[in-house]
Amino acid sequence: MWSQSEITLEPRPRGVHLVTGEVLEALDELELLSIGLCHLFIRHTSASLTLGENASPDVRDDTRSWLDAAVPEGFPWTHTMEGADDMPAHIKSMITGPSLLLPVSDGNLALGTWQGIYLCEHRDHGGSRSLVATLSGESS
Repeated sequence: MWSQSEITLEPRPRGVHLVTGEVLEALDELELLSIGLCHLFIRHTSASLTLGENASPDVRDDTRSWLDAAVPEGFPWTHTMEGADDMPAHIKSMITGPSLLLPVSDGNLALGTWQGIYLCEHRDHGGSRSLVATLSGESS
């Protein structure tokens, strides 16, 4: 079985946001798979996806703080036409990546107990974000 859909995530402020629930709600055909893969791809160059610890908001805050320190707006960037946060956002998205490949088992994402899907919003006002979700595997 193959299935592909688009997931639109609501606009969020700069930060690292847990979106596992939203992604699961949008994957109607996930429950049909007994075994397979879920590929998530974000269609933006100033936001990214990653997998992280899903229990403590401190982890998300610390991740944002580290990214902001590692890729500062104060660097002498050449690409500045879209604002001070734009080029750092592009670099941060290159570091964290545009996609996730997740296992599917018995109609669920086979995530670890403390793993969650993060949207890393690297712009102050990035707007809504679009994901392409592709499911493949054997139907139950």
